[in-house]
Amino acid sequence: MARTDTRTPRRGLILLALMCTMMLAAMDTTIVSTAIPQIVADLGGFSLFSWVFSIYLLAQTVTIPVYGKLSDLYGRKPVLIAGTVIFILGSVLSSVSWNMVALIGFRGLQGLGAGAIMATVSTLAGDLYSVRERGAVQGWLSSVWGIAAVTGPLLGGFFAEYASWRWIFLINLPIGALALGLIMAFLHERFEPRAPQIDYAGALLILLAGSVLMFGLLQGGQSWDWLSWPSVAIFALGAVLIALTVRAERRAPQPIMPGWLWRMPVLAGANLAVAGMGLVMMAPSSYLPTFLQSVLGMGAIGAGLVLSCTSLGWPLASAMSGRLYMRLGFRDTALIGAVLMFAGSAGFLLLPSPQPVWAVALDQALLGAGFGFLSTPLLVGAQSVVGWAGRGVVTGSNMFARYLGQSLGAALFGAVFNAAIAGRLAQAPDAVAGEMPDNVNAVIDVLHGAATSEPARDWLRASIDLANDRLFLGMAGLSVLVFLTLFIAPRHFPLHEEEETDAADAVRAAGD
Repeated sequence: MARTDTRTPRRGLILLALMCTMMLAAMDTTIVSTAIPQIVADLGGFSLFSWVFSIYLLAQTVTIPVYGKLSDLYGRKPVLIAGTVIFILGSVLSSVSWNMVALIGFRGLQGLGAGAIMATVSTLAGDLYSVRERGAVQGWLSSVWGIAAVTGPLLGGFFAEYASWRWIFLINLPIGALALGLIMAFLHERFEPRAPQIDYAGALLILLAGSVLMFGLLQGGQSWDWLSWPSVAIFALGAVLIALTVRAERRAPQPIMPGWLWRMPVLAGANLAVAGMGLVMMAPSSYLPTFLQSVLGMGAIGAGLVLSCTSLGWPLASAMSGRLYMRLGFRDTALIGAVLMFAGSAGFLLLPSPQPVWAVALDQALLGAGFGFLSTPLLVGAQSVVGWAGRGVVTGSNMFARYLGQSLGAALFGAVFNAAIAGRLAQAPDAVAGEMPDNVNAVIDVLHGAATSEPARDWLRASIDLANDRLFLGMAGLSVLVFLTLFIAPRHFPLHEEEETDAADAVRAAGD
């Protein structure tokens, strides 16, 4: 069995390497969107551009649990190096894409690398640092997302306007090279040779089931209606594949996702709560910029900065959570996060209309604090109940639950938003009814159209405002469910016996 050397005096450099690899995945979610108009103008394929994002999310999400298990079997270092190399290769190939189909394929390759990065970085943080230290370390790792939220759109816009959109992928090369150099130089693992039994059937079925389910969520309500035969067929196939996956995992000697992940109340409660948090996260990240620009009249950069306040509150809360969960326990600290998540969701509904921009920014920071106080204790707590040999699987399942929740959230809140807008369009008074768009997709075009009258604009702005309120109302309701779900887990998480030794080693190493 491999063991990560927690007594290395260079943990700070390893943490820098982990932050660099995390930056690859974090930056890629924000830098690409700003350059889409230039990419489409160069490559064509406007009808396919949404898959530039979807294929990346799909490939990343469905591979996370597989990489988590592989890191338990072969060690964190080889999995992280392989994932980083795959991501860099995908970045280089994306930069030389000759059409939209090629770009989508290479973005999928990037997603395969991102899955390894996301599964392994947090696992390594659990290996290298004691339970007491992990809150602060997760704060540092979470801060990467805050930095990416601000710098990603700025860099993407700069490259698209003054250089070439291809540089948004090439910038990954120096960051990735630095990360690889630090990992290979300073991250050491001790191996005890063994012959692991790889669960090939389980891995394949997890990838197939996850891909089918994610594909249905990404396409439902977009390419076809939720109740249409394609949706029914895809989700029926997904259900069959999930059943086959459960059967295969029960029979496998070393399953990719073992059954104890869901039989232990600690892990089941943590994963379900994190999935609920993923649901809540998608509403503001997907629709708040539209509200800020269309209703409050902000520019794209300003709207992005307001949204980034969520990513600023998150790392601060993650860093602070370490002291709280050492005093209150993991579950009770996560309950505070759920309360703050509810406060951020309900607080938006209480803001006067038109909403002051500074108040919206503070509300997003509060929401981010809720995410930080919820996610970090649950991840650290889940890692603490298993030893080294199970930490990759536990971390992978926790992150898989969050990303699956985000995919469900995109589908759920998309349906809520569209239904609210459609209802308002149908209720438009006769004076502006003739100017209303035929479908929800055309609302923004009509709102900013030169021929649209001011009363019609006011009605459309009010429609978007109402739809946004519905989203935050749904977020508040989901926050209550997350709060209740946390009671599945016990108040005190049982600390694995290895944690005592690893924590002591990490504390001693902190003085080096």
